[in-house]
Amino acid sequence: MTPEQTTPNGGYPRVVIVGGGYGGIALAKALDDAADVVLVEPKDAFEHNVAALRAVIDPSLSDRIHFPYDGLLRRGQVLRDRAVHVDSKTVRLESGTQLTADFIVLASGSSYPFPGKSGTEDTREAELRFRQGHDALLGADRVLLVGGGPVGVELAGEIAAAWPDKHVTIIDIASDLLGGKFKLELRQELRRQLEQKGVELVLGSPLREPPPTAPGVPGTFTVVTEAGREITADLWFLCHGVVPRSDYLAGDLAALRTVDGFIEVTPTLQLPGHANVFAFGDVSTMLPKMAGAAGRQAALVADNIRALLDDQELKQVESRPDVILVTIGPDGGAAQLPDQDEIAGAEVAAELKSRDLMVERFGKLFDAASAE
Repeated sequence: MTPEQTTPNGGYPRVVIVGGGYGGIALAKALDDAADVVLVEPKDAFEHNVAALRAVIDPSLSDRIHFPYDGLLRRGQVLRDRAVHVDSKTVRLESGTQLTADFIVLASGSSYPFPGKSGTEDTREAELRFRQGHDALLGADRVLLVGGGPVGVELAGEIAAAWPDKHVTIIDIASDLLGGKFKLELRQELRRQLEQKGVELVLGSPLREPPPTAPGVPGTFTVVTEAGREITADLWFLCHGVVPRSDYLAGDLAALRTVDGFIEVTPTLQLPGHANVFAFGDVSTMLPKMAGAAGRQAALVADNIRALLDDQELKQVESRPDVILVTIGPDGGAAQLPDQDEIAGAEVAAELKSRDLMVERFGKLFDAASAE
């Protein structure tokens, strides 16, 4: 493509998808046979973030959690580029290319502190960062994790499983893990497993000041909570802080970006007042922010684009019970699953996620030939 306006071809409606994360790839696959799909993504490969925390424990895993996009689609195309200006009619890219489309879908996701995400668009750089994080952990006897949500719990579990002699501390302003969300029984089971592995929980009080070293950089320090608790560590990681990637929103769509950076959507996942523009996943105001939810939302967007083409009624996001599966190392974890009153423990968590972190499942999505 040249840096000029590009229009639909081949008689298929053009769908431009901004972002090749979990939701973007699912939508691109779902519409590949029915539309002229153009997926815009600045990374050279898809990063399976679900397994990123284990990659800092075992850097060799980086090769198996990065999947080149060139095997994703049979008909559509993936442009390694960045959207810099998106309105309801066009998507302008950093390269100068301007795309017009029948439908624009915003699935650009979010950033998150390392090692929850590598924070780079280059696979080799990601591998280097995971290795540097691994080396920093090797030399640390005491590790502080600031944040007791799913990432903090899972990283603590990975470290404790790999290096039982290291002292791991989780600190959070909330009085319980996961911010007190989800069932009490789930939080109790996660606490039990963490404490069994020797992980210390310091909950209900924030730090008076952040550590003097940067996250992931070795250096012994002592911090104090507002409650007066002193914590000494050799290394720390920040385990909270989702930031949506939406700074490209412009023109008639700019007003739909909230002060937090999320993109407002209706229950049909369309932007208010713009029937041809959709947003979903981490970048939208729709909850929850999980890979599984992004996949379900991608299916709904695909159905609604097909419905608009056929002049059919659109579907809306349905209310669902809270669902989560939190790993604690390769053999531990707990889950709150749909249609089950009781919490699932370590055995179920390991079978569904903890053991292989769904690496093989996502790898298959990037072999378009296997879907024929």
